[in-house]
Amino acid sequence: MTDQQDQLLKPVARYYGARFREFGAVARGVDWNSAESQELRFAQLCNVLPPDGSFSVCDIGCGYGALLHYLQARYRDFRYLGIDIAEEMVDAARARNGSDGRSLFEVGSTPSAPTDYCIASGIFNVRLKTPDAAWKNHIERSLSAMSRNSIKGFAFNCLTSYSDPERMRSELYYADPCELFELCKRSLSKDVALLHDYGLYEFTILVRKGR
Repeated sequence: MTDQQDQLLKPVARYYGARFREFGAVARGVDWNSAESQELRFAQLCNVLPPDGSFSVCDIGCGYGALLHYLQARYRDFRYLGIDIAEEMVDAARARNGSDGRSLFEVGSTPSAPTDYCIASGIFNVRLKTPDAAWKNHIERSLSAMSRNSIKGFAFNCLTSYSDPERMRSELYYADPCELFELCKRSLSKDVALLHDYGLYEFTILVRKGR
């Protein structure tokens, strides 16, 4: 993490740490409204994964490890690396999942080693007081890092700029889905999908590589 990223993400780490201390290892503890919406997001993101066969995956912004539990229920042969900028989250994830030999958790914002796939759920939503231009630059740098650290593909979601204005909050960032689709399509892969039809005020982008 660069010094600039460190200064940008420190307040975000404190924000999520406070949410976790207030609500614990549940969806609200990672700033989602419900477990149902959290699982719906996972379903969209996991469209990038193969339906069968073995794979490795890095969960960027892993929280307390909810995605790992989702994967355990649906996939048999995978290796999982979870990373998060909030130490409280990583400590909780290790305590909850220490017996799973397929999983490893680390504090950080980028993977320590490449995996077949990277998945990032919600990491671009909370920008607090960071200006739009700086946060947009952060997202673009993060997507480049995800591309470098994924062998077969990656997936991420963002709050959508098509949200109803009265529901938008100043501390959150609402991205333009068409703009990020074009960025991924022109710069990162020819095989890109935009999902914006699953009933939440957000979108998911899937980027597949080498097909």
